[in-house]
Amino acid sequence: MPSKIDGLGLFTLSTIDKGVNLGITHITDSITMKLFRTPLGGFVNHSKTPNAKIVDVQRFKYLYTLQEIQPLEEITVTYKMYNPEN
Repeated sequence: MPSKIDGLGLFTLSTIDKGVNLGITHITDSITMKLFRTPLGGFVNHSKTPNAKIVDVQRFKYLYTLQEIQPLEEITVTYKMYNPEN
């Protein structure tokens, strides 16, 4: 769905509770140690006031909600691998 932040964004069609694991955003290959983004991770935009966060668990990065998210609200995180504002 078009985002007011940048390009396409990740939106919900129904209310999502706080603390929900939305899925895997990135996977680290255990042999090459390269990081691969999943389709879910490809559409999450940066915000200084995010409503979700990415949590590292071994080779995987998961997207968790930080608060209740309303229908048609964009799901955002604060980028940590780089600063998109530079």
